[in-house]
Amino acid sequence: MKRSDHYLQPTHIQVRGARVHNLKNIDVDIPLGQLVGIAGVSGSGKSSLALGTLYAEGSRRYLNALSTYTRRRISQTGRATVDEVLHVPAALALRQRPGIPGVHSTFGTSTELLNYLRLMFSRLGSHACPHCGAHAEPSMNVALMLPITCPSCGREFFGPGAEDLAFNSGGACPTCGGTGVVRRVDESSLVPDESLSIDEGAVAPWNTLMWDLMKQVAREMGVRTDVPFSQLTPEERDIVFHGPAEKKHILYKAKKGDNFAELDFTYFNAVYTVENALAKAKDEKGLARVARFLKEEVCPDCRGTRLSERARGPVIDGMTLADATALTLDELATWVPGVPALMPEAMRPMAQTICDEMAEPMCRLQQLGLGYLSLDRASSTLSTGERQRVQLARAVRNRTCGVLYVLDEPSIGLHPSNVEGLLGVVDDLLADGNSVVLVDHDVRVLRHADHIVEIGPGSGAAGGRVIAQGAVDDIVASPATRIGPYLSGARRVSVRERAEGSNLFAYGRIHLDTDAIHTVKPLSVDIPRGRLTAVTGVSGSGKTTLVLESLIPALRAAIAGETLPAHVHGVEVDGIARANLIDATPIGANVRSTVGTYSGVLDDLRRAYAKTADARERGLKAGAFSYNTGSLRCPTCDGTGQISLDVQFLPDVDIPCPDCGGARYGREAYDIKLAGDISLPELLSYTVDQASEVLAETTLRTVKSKLRILHDLGLGYLTLGEATPALSGGEAQRLKLASELTRKQNDALFVFDEPTIGLHPLDVEVLLGVLQRLIDNGATVVVIEHDLDMIANADYIVDMGPGGGEGGGRIVCAGTPEEVAACPGSITGRYIAEELAR
Repeated sequence: MKRSDHYLQPTHIQVRGARVHNLKNIDVDIPLGQLVGIAGVSGSGKSSLALGTLYAEGSRRYLNALSTYTRRRISQTGRATVDEVLHVPAALALRQRPGIPGVHSTFGTSTELLNYLRLMFSRLGSHACPHCGAHAEPSMNVALMLPITCPSCGREFFGPGAEDLAFNSGGACPTCGGTGVVRRVDESSLVPDESLSIDEGAVAPWNTLMWDLMKQVAREMGVRTDVPFSQLTPEERDIVFHGPAEKKHILYKAKKGDNFAELDFTYFNAVYTVENALAKAKDEKGLARVARFLKEEVCPDCRGTRLSERARGPVIDGMTLADATALTLDELATWVPGVPALMPEAMRPMAQTICDEMAEPMCRLQQLGLGYLSLDRASSTLSTGERQRVQLARAVRNRTCGVLYVLDEPSIGLHPSNVEGLLGVVDDLLADGNSVVLVDHDVRVLRHADHIVEIGPGSGAAGGRVIAQGAVDDIVASPATRIGPYLSGARRVSVRERAEGSNLFAYGRIHLDTDAIHTVKPLSVDIPRGRLTAVTGVSGSGKTTLVLESLIPALRAAIAGETLPAHVHGVEVDGIARANLIDATPIGANVRSTVGTYSGVLDDLRRAYAKTADARERGLKAGAFSYNTGSLRCPTCDGTGQISLDVQFLPDVDIPCPDCGGARYGREAYDIKLAGDISLPELLSYTVDQASEVLAETTLRTVKSKLRILHDLGLGYLTLGEATPALSGGEAQRLKLASELTRKQNDALFVFDEPTIGLHPLDVEVLLGVLQRLIDNGATVVVIEHDLDMIANADYIVDMGPGGGEGGGRIVCAGTPEEVAACPGSITGRYIAEELAR
């Protein structure tokens, strides 16, 4: 009898008593070996189940099998708040939003394909002799760490190792430090308005980066400072921009008062003022102060390749490493298999091993539709969807078996045509014997699931329960479901009345003309004012480049009277005075930023509590009620509401402060009451909707107005004390709009980068209502979108493409949804046509 006959293979992960975040002590069975979709409205608890419970326990238990020495060096997830989780496999997670990469990150480094290429050129390349420049034939000596003999001069040298070819290590170009670009002072930005005199602030760097007295020093240098800058002689202008660092004696008068002081001060010309500030900048904030006076240029030494001359030395098939990284993934996948045949017989096994290792990741990336990207493409220029798919390819590149893959919103940033490639990857994972749990709102993704668990029914405290589960048909038939009508097609998102096609440009237009940049061709585009415009297209078609790298910077430069980006020929702002980018980046850097502080509600509440009789009697002013700096904050946790425990090789444990219980305030704060009998720390534990109800009878009109706006934004379930860095991307975007909804917006453009990320169809309806309020207030709204519900509700569509990379970068068509749906060259149009036909 076989051993397997004695044991039944587990068929489900058994979760019992899950209480992570807002989960209500739920019990649920997750089928193994299947695609399980987790659905629910935003904030219902989907990620708490998938990531906070399943992934947390799967990864924690795997890491517990490692030695304590190893675990001390690995960032670990804490134990989930759950009674029991049985039969959970080792788990890998794909997070919702990949982080913004640094300046040294490229498509090649983030996919790790560049590692293989560096190894290939190190071990298989023909190396240049450092003495005479002649190339030696490929040799096993490099791999054996033995010297190579130059066939020309006969001298010996060692070939470079893989690290010597890395632009973030030994192979970095010394001029640009491996970034491929150099920053130079843009002299045209130093005096943006020549109608002003120097005394009036004409020299911009002296206003922000240097002491105000530099104007007096310039006067001592022989420059007239009381006439318009345009009237200065060429000699005077040269002193302003490039004058020598001479020490001058000046009589300095303070701005306030009548005090004078005699000073010897060295002259800093306008260009050196910027260079000095750039050299001293130590962080992003410091760089931001200088950035407006700089322009980036391709490094003149490495010509943008990031590599030193030596790192560009090895050659394979007539190509250097820089040439190979300039290839697109599709081109690279064609070239790599032919490399072993170019090698001497003895080196072919090693060459074949390197090339075989590259095959799997290249195949995955091509399957996910990224074949158009070149390996030298800076990661910071990739769209969210592109970065998401790079992350997915890295997570699944190994043909594992028996692993639990937890994918959080893998369809975000994906064009409808790319979703099929995503589902193909998921099917491959399942075919290899793995289990996949996938949190998503895309109905095409959820329809593909074998089993669905729907969490809800509402958000926050109103969610956290399993309201339906089973196959797609079971969900559709469930009376409690909220996603079911969208799965069956019985309901679709349609909540706003679109503008008539003949009336689209009635309020004016924003016009933009650009030259080529990246893979985007020269463009000329109109955006109707006072309307909702969707910029669409397959991934890599140029949407991000058009909107975030061209439209926004051009408008901001034109509004400020500054120089347009180099690739922008012209922009017509037509009355636009503010260009606002509302993206999904987290709000705040730590737990001190909360919904209450960001929305301004806490400031109003602190003033209200300071006006109470008890507060006045104790001499407490509004500042005392700040949990960051006030005297009423908890002294144990300094107002953070939590403390961190270092438990050596186990993950650090963050626990609620034992003295304040997470409320952030000391005991005295509870003695000051408002609205009947509620203290400020108690009020911060309330949701927005609960606080609105409690304060309904008070005279706090400003507080009630701000709470009402948060409710209208669909954020009524958030607690006032909730830390903003923990909010989802969609929640962060809507919270950023809280101060905008009551203002007149006739002069404002709002740009949203994929605002439907993480949103249930019901939440998309709420978001469309929010965007409509902005439009009703006169705003112009542009969204970069893949979500068909949002696109079908837009007044105007600018569709980029037709493909990605070199196959895209053009405006395929622009018009109403019906006009784009009828365009035969638009890939997006095919899916819009299906959506409109429902």
